[in-house]
Amino acid sequence: MAAVAAVLAATALRVGGGAAADAAPPAGACHDAEPAHPQVQAQPWAQQTLDPDRAWPYSRGAGVLVAVVDSGVDADHPQLRAPGKVRAGRDFFLTGGLPGAFDCVSHGTGVASIIAADPLPGVGFHGIAPDAQVLPVRITDRDFGDQGETLQINPDAVANGIRYAADQGAKVINLSLAGHSDFPVIRDAVGYAVARDALVVAAAGNGQQDTTAELPSYPAAYDGVLGVGAVDIDGARMSGSQLGRYVGIVAPGAKVLAATRVDGHAYVDGTSFAAPFVAGTAALVRAAWPQLTAAQVVQRLKATASPARGGLGSAGYGAGLVNPYRAVTDGLDPNKPAALPAYVPQPPDLPLLHRIAQEEHTATVAKWLTAAAIGGIVLAALTAAVLPRGRRRRWRASRATRVPTEPIVVEPPEQVFLISEP
Repeated sequence: MAAVAAVLAATALRVGGGAAADAAPPAGACHDAEPAHPQVQAQPWAQQTLDPDRAWPYSRGAGVLVAVVDSGVDADHPQLRAPGKVRAGRDFFLTGGLPGAFDCVSHGTGVASIIAADPLPGVGFHGIAPDAQVLPVRITDRDFGDQGETLQINPDAVANGIRYAADQGAKVINLSLAGHSDFPVIRDAVGYAVARDALVVAAAGNGQQDTTAELPSYPAAYDGVLGVGAVDIDGARMSGSQLGRYVGIVAPGAKVLAATRVDGHAYVDGTSFAAPFVAGTAALVRAAWPQLTAAQVVQRLKATASPARGGLGSAGYGAGLVNPYRAVTDGLDPNKPAALPAYVPQPPDLPLLHRIAQEEHTATVAKWLTAAAIGGIVLAALTAAVLPRGRRRRWRASRATRVPTEPIVVEPPEQVFLISEP
């Protein structure tokens, strides 16, 4: 460790301050550093399925700090080296005040790239929220031992890293780690972060062997944590993705592309890589809806998720497949209301008004003249009918026809029988 500290003193990591990052691991810090990988130019299926670019006109995650509590982040990767994208962070695995902006195994770099990698010309891969900032919190240097066994992570290092991320103002904390044991120190650290309005996203775990048993998974099962399961390209639950009430949502996690340390990309599997798709989406939402609390963001992510095979609230799929576009835009009207033109009263058109009044007067006079003419014709007709008759009678009144005193009886016809009488 003294050698590491000495190298650190001679190597100034310039990360997050606007200058280019120098994130090469200090001498002796890596047990067996993973080499660079070739770049993959094709667009991965996860980016095609989620299509986060549709949300970018409304949010790219600007102003949101996302903590990656993992194996560190290689801030020199071409898609992560933009000034200010990756902060220096802190190393809780090695002593000596090291930053977290270097990586030995690419796990943390891959997670950070899914969250915030910048698009590059000729490269199909990019992150969900490219304008978000990454806070690397290093808690381990390897994910597997020399014999291929899964290594245990020091619970104190995890807890210290979570508390550090919350104190640094991280609005989203990604925990791509899972275990069956409930460590009080980690549980308390998660509660500390949740109380400071950090949205904690955790992998559901990869230990499922059947389709019935519910395995414990921490920190995904802690209160306030959004647990993430993994699906494959067909939308089916990835083999091993754990089942449980802690699975709140799912995201791509089988054969997804992620950045590797130094340069290039690799295809990876696991809920560890499903979680950052959700963390990146949470960054988009927190940038677009800054008034929402972490709990409200979780509610929004679940409410806008796309339907999954298991149905709503199933143990393997939770609320469904995360949907970045809907999570950002549902209920959002990005267009400001159009300004109404100022009201300018027009001066009255006096000649037009005078003409209209004349036309109305003429129409009224014509109606009355027509009515008078019809009345004259009717009167003339009556006069013509009455005058000759009056002259013949010499204007004497005529008598009305007398009404008979007895009513005239109309005899009914004889009765007709259709059936003869017996």
